[in-house]
Amino acid sequence: METAQSAPAPLLELHGVVKHFGGTTALGGVDFDLRQGEIHALLGENGAGKSTLIKILGGIHLPDAGMIRLDGKPTPIRKVADADRLGIRIIHQELSLAPNLSVAENIYLGREPRHWGVPGLLDRRKMAAEAQALLARLGMNEIRSLRQPVDRLSIAHQQLVEIARALSAQARILVLDEPTSSLSEAETEALFTTLKRLRDQGVGIIYISHRLEEIIRLADRITVLRDGKSIGTQSASGVNQRNLIRWMVGRDLTEHYPRPTRRPGTPALEVRDLKNSRVHGVSFVLRYGEILGLAGLVGSGRTELGRAICGIERLDSGEMTLDGERLKIASVRQAISRGMGYLTEDRKDQGLFPRMSIRDNCVAPSLREFAGTLGWMNEGRIRRHAEEIRARFNIVAPSTSQLAGRLSGGNQQKVLLSMWMGILTQSGANGSARPRGLIHGKRQLASPRLLIVDEPTRGVDIGARSEIYALLRDLAATGVGILMISSDLQEILGLADRVLVMRGGRIVAQLPREAATEENIIAAATGVQFGPELTAEGRLDGECLT
Repeated sequence: METAQSAPAPLLELHGVVKHFGGTTALGGVDFDLRQGEIHALLGENGAGKSTLIKILGGIHLPDAGMIRLDGKPTPIRKVADADRLGIRIIHQELSLAPNLSVAENIYLGREPRHWGVPGLLDRRKMAAEAQALLARLGMNEIRSLRQPVDRLSIAHQQLVEIARALSAQARILVLDEPTSSLSEAETEALFTTLKRLRDQGVGIIYISHRLEEIIRLADRITVLRDGKSIGTQSASGVNQRNLIRWMVGRDLTEHYPRPTRRPGTPALEVRDLKNSRVHGVSFVLRYGEILGLAGLVGSGRTELGRAICGIERLDSGEMTLDGERLKIASVRQAISRGMGYLTEDRKDQGLFPRMSIRDNCVAPSLREFAGTLGWMNEGRIRRHAEEIRARFNIVAPSTSQLAGRLSGGNQQKVLLSMWMGILTQSGANGSARPRGLIHGKRQLASPRLLIVDEPTRGVDIGARSEIYALLRDLAATGVGILMISSDLQEILGLADRVLVMRGGRIVAQLPREAATEENIIAAATGVQFGPELTAEGRLDGECLT
């Protein structure tokens, strides 16, 4: 515990905060304080109580016990309007933008500038100018049209619009929940610069992230929650990632990135000269039993490439083959029928069915496998399968009847992964093996031969990350070919057997594992002159390395 003698008086204090949901204790007497002009990181595994704590601070939940003080005075926060009035702004991991409104309208939603003397008439010119200035502070100069609806933006740019909206409200206390989960290195650095400037101006910032390296770089102090309780508070100086992991999970994680257990097999998917409005002549080969990493900055075309391969977005030209046979995918249904799965980066809006149960979600892509001879669903088999899934994926929930939308982020991600993975089995001989399918009882469930995963650990804690990494590596060991899209370079370097780097909708580098370094990937992604290590070990400009 920190014992600084001359620490400034706290801007915000929470004492003995308790919150129950039915028979579950989400917070069991949490203490936390935030000083004016500091960045205080709040860490913990999914389910540790972080989200519940900030929802209490934001007026979304009422505490069952405990006290909140602001500027040393007891300050109850009974509703969201109270938090807004007090200058507390929370940017949640799941964004809350109005998708059909423009960028500028979202930033000033509810506080739109009006023409002087003309009630009801918006001053759109002033709103656009102020919005542009805010976005410039966040390094978002590439968004040139503030009139476009935000649903046309990438997830990363939508996240920055949300941050700009909070900053426009002159927040005294700013809470950010996983703000860099979809940001590029350049966008992350621009955000850090802005946060440090706000800290120097006296804003108190609560920063929640599972990226420990950025916590150590950015935070002044760190508080860790575990199982709804405060474990302690520590100055960020002098801590390392190993200590933080042990503090969060109560144990050492010896193998964060599992090593491959087999060599990739024969070519599975081959794409040649794929083109559409965001992809410009992409060619590569994905092998069975391989994890092929796809890196690049936000806007490089990574996600668009994955969606085009699976039939979600239209292709204008190009050719794909599977096992040497021509492959034409015009819809998601066709992709699934050919053994292709797609795990989206946007689990809330595009991946899960949040108002349906764990049981219903985990069988959604393979309902036909659970149908009887007359087409009725075999509820007994579905129940048994869901229970096996819950155990295999370590999904923390009271039962498989729990709604997916009520799970923590890490458990939601496991459910999303389970939709495509099922129960893993071992495949045949090395080299020529094909994925057998995932066995349940005496029948074989629909299983992916190829799986595209986009940001597989977005918003997931360190413990759940290790579990997901092991699941992906186990799946590759059965012979499934995996294309892994990620903005986390450590994730790419830790898991991928080979790495593709995209820039401007093109593959600009293909690196074998021995040449895949952080420096080489960043150099390729940004267009910096390539060094001798890259040119000696890798291939550039779309040349297919197999």
